[in-house]
Amino acid sequence: MIKIYRTENSKIGEVHAFDPGSWIQLTDPSSDELELISEKFDIDIADVRAAMDADESSRVELEDDYTLILVDIPIVEIRNDQKAYTAIPLGILLLDDYLITICAEETSVLQYFVNSTVREFSTKKQMRFVYQILYRTCMVYQLYLRTIDNKRTEIEKRAQEDMKEEDLVTLHELESNLVYFATSLRANGAVIDRISRYSRVRQFPEDKDLLDDVKVENGQAIEMTIIYRDIIHGTRELLSNLIDIRLNNVMKYLAAITIVMAIPDIISGFFGMNVNSRWVPLSGMPFGFGIICVATVIICILVLKILKKKKML
Repeated sequence: MIKIYRTENSKIGEVHAFDPGSWIQLTDPSSDELELISEKFDIDIADVRAAMDADESSRVELEDDYTLILVDIPIVEIRNDQKAYTAIPLGILLLDDYLITICAEETSVLQYFVNSTVREFSTKKQMRFVYQILYRTCMVYQLYLRTIDNKRTEIEKRAQEDMKEEDLVTLHELESNLVYFATSLRANGAVIDRISRYSRVRQFPEDKDLLDDVKVENGQAIEMTIIYRDIIHGTRELLSNLIDIRLNNVMKYLAAITIVMAIPDIISGFFGMNVNSRWVPLSGMPFGFGIICVATVIICILVLKILKKKKML
């Protein structure tokens, strides 16, 4: 799908022609749409299709008539029936009078600009637009990172009451998300450093401050990713240890019960031996059976107290 936007008087609106100063947005484009852009603006079809490859690495390529910028942006997806996070490529093509973005999915990063929620945004100021896209990308990364940490906190609180094996799987998924984020953010950092030396397109004085903010926010997102990944790794180990401890407590409890239940078996087996009754204690007493039962209960109670004192119950 191709949409064309243009800002006039600080307001963005959709237009239906490739007017100079426009932003051309391609979202999950078809092959025909990619070929149309390639032929219309004389761009190598491989560069137009680069963002459609999920394994494409972030980079900057300088050509004679245009510049290709590939960065990884965060998205939400459903994985194993749960909400998960990953990163996909976003292609940015800079031409003399146009800026083209290409992405395989609709993303909240670009939706900020469509909804006119970005201050001092203009489709005509291309490098500032690129910096704003990168800045908004860092903000979305940080938002998702905080969401991941909140999920980790919920699991950690629940671990003291009703911990489940599914929590370990969820933590593993969250840790995998952070691995994707860390890789993408580092690659984006290299792109940002390369762009900071870019001078082909005219820049404005305030753009340098915006670029500095992008560097700071990207670095902060990287630090957050590393910290949260270490915390989740520690939480996962904690839950594994808690599961082992609870299993050991159950086994210890069952062992204690087995010991207590073995006492009546031993006593009944002793008095049930097939020998002459005169050799069996209490066999000739009228209340022998009751005495044996009472003695058995007393012994069981004493053993229970001993086990409790040894903290086996």
